[in-house]
Amino acid sequence: MFFRWDWLRPVLTAPIVPTLGPVHPDVLTVGLFEDVLRAADTGDFLPYDKDRRWGGEKDEKVLREDVVHQPEHTLIPTLTRRGRGTVKVFAYGLRDTIVDEAAELAAKLAAAHDVVNARVVHPLGPETTHPRGTRIQLKDFAAGPCPDPGGPVRPVTDWLATVQNTFAPFAEAMAGDGLAFLHTQMQTGQCGPVLAAAIENRIVGAIGPMEVRPDAIGRPQLMPQYFAVLPETRGQGLGRVLWRAAMRWGQSHGAAYQLLQTEVGGPSDRLCQAEGLTSLGFTHTALA
Repeated sequence: MFFRWDWLRPVLTAPIVPTLGPVHPDVLTVGLFEDVLRAADTGDFLPYDKDRRWGGEKDEKVLREDVVHQPEHTLIPTLTRRGRGTVKVFAYGLRDTIVDEAAELAAKLAAAHDVVNARVVHPLGPETTHPRGTRIQLKDFAAGPCPDPGGPVRPVTDWLATVQNTFAPFAEAMAGDGLAFLHTQMQTGQCGPVLAAAIENRIVGAIGPMEVRPDAIGRPQLMPQYFAVLPETRGQGLGRVLWRAAMRWGQSHGAAYQLLQTEVGGPSDRLCQAEGLTSLGFTHTALA
């Protein structure tokens, strides 16, 4: 066993794991970190990796030979060759110098692996008073019934053909939010349903794919979705309607929970906070 849990657990201020992203706090174990190291050798997806559903090969891997694991801090670097390449160092520790130490390691490894980008990912606890970056939020479906969305939302395939045909231009317009990629996956017929809102026979918002898969301890998790509303139709509550429809779908299909990442202070962040989600902490990503 590489990691000592008595060293690692005290500095896990937020439940985020390299290459996997946020996980449920109940899933956070030393075995999870050991699994990530083993996957670095094989290049395979872990069975519960959320990216496995897209197929292909796992691009990001831990640089296990460069992990720094000490009693008061742990630095775990990862490498991806996507685009111009990125090294990220996950900095787990409470002392003030942890980010600087991680930045130095990230810059060194980026040069060694001939990639352009070097980043530091610093998890922060939910008690952080002035958070920056991304908030990790938990929707617990056991907490109570999800409210009826109360709006014009249904799976894309349930709309009339004339409405379905408007999904392609919508997806192209929202390519920056991942909808073009989602549309490509939909065309293969290998992803779950996508929920869409339409106004005057034109799709103006969507969330999906809707899929429930087991996490590392076998509990059913509603997987993350792509989510977007056309800018010209915002401010009408469509985002809330779509999100509630997605949560209702997840609850009705047996999901125990969903984890979401939202930009602190952004529209999705405010929506999730208003809907009563639990904040599990934050991650702040900075240039090295």
